[in-house]
Amino acid sequence: MRKGILTTAAVSAALLAGLTACGGSNGGNASDSGKSTAAKPKGKIGVILPDSKSSPRWETADRKYLGEAFKAAGIAYDIQNAQNNKTTFQTIADQMITNGATVLMIVNLDSGTGKAVLDKAKSQGVATIDYDRLTLGGSAQYYVSFDNTAVGKLQGEGLAKCLADNKVSKPVIAELNGSPTDNNATLFKSGYDSVLKPKYDSKEFVKGPDQSVPDWDPAQANTIFEQMLTSNNKIAGVLAANDDLGNAAISVLKKNKLNGKVPVTGQDAGVAGLQNILAGDQCMTVYKAIKQEAGAAARLAVGLANGQKGETNGTVRDPQGNRDVPSVLLQPKSIFKDSVKDVVADGYVTKDKLCAGQFAAKCTEAGIQ
Repeated sequence: MRKGILTTAAVSAALLAGLTACGGSNGGNASDSGKSTAAKPKGKIGVILPDSKSSPRWETADRKYLGEAFKAAGIAYDIQNAQNNKTTFQTIADQMITNGATVLMIVNLDSGTGKAVLDKAKSQGVATIDYDRLTLGGSAQYYVSFDNTAVGKLQGEGLAKCLADNKVSKPVIAELNGSPTDNNATLFKSGYDSVLKPKYDSKEFVKGPDQSVPDWDPAQANTIFEQMLTSNNKIAGVLAANDDLGNAAISVLKKNKLNGKVPVTGQDAGVAGLQNILAGDQCMTVYKAIKQEAGAAARLAVGLANGQKGETNGTVRDPQGNRDVPSVLLQPKSIFKDSVKDVVADGYVTKDKLCAGQFAAKCTEAGIQ
């Protein structure tokens, strides 16, 4: 895929405070309509999530936080999940437009499908937002995400740190990349390769197998990494683009009694990934505060429903559409064993879930209160 070129303006604390305010405490379901004693915003917001397989975040975090934000704003909304089916994705979009959506927010399955949906919405006078993933060649009015190149850089730096801590000399690195149809995966890779390539060039690291995982599918990642390890049993570090891909690699390493000896990265900071870190099987993950992302997107969507222009803090270059997309870009954070407690303190995961059973003692060791 062609790489997006990302530029970000300096972000003031005041702007971030405004963008990330989402309020509310009660989650909504796919067909809830928000109610409020304040003046009710006009219109209706439709949100299409991509699946529930590539990452648990879409159902456990994004649906929850978006629903809370829309309820707090008192606006009608509809959140649905396409479950990685392109036909379903387009059908949902058509139904939302027919049922009166005045703003459509999507997480595309691929840029082709996303573009078709966005262009149709635009032709019907429906405002549009790309959420988390940029649709290359699309027509969304806004894009809300994290600085995804920065996410990749944190992963590359994290792996380098873990290898240095393990005092591994000239380690062979395997790269387990995200879906080739996801522009975010392209940006993540550009970020971590910007860290790893100079180390390959200087012979500090040795470049090993490098492969993308279709649809971010953990089952395919398991097969791919098993083949990688079979073809090169000297792999000493794994740059996995998210926690689910990392977990797939870890399961293969466990079978070969290499877990804990070969550092593995991740992203998303979900319960399973954090437990892998506590267990010593994963060296780090990248935490993205989804509540902030959902709050920023909801603020833009509600403003669009009321005919207002949204506040942004940067632009992202869409090379296929030859345009700069007004964007809200948030900053990610590296999480190692000693900072797992920060994700709990932020409320993204609960201590009860994270520290259940065998992980109770490990949580205590990691200072999780």
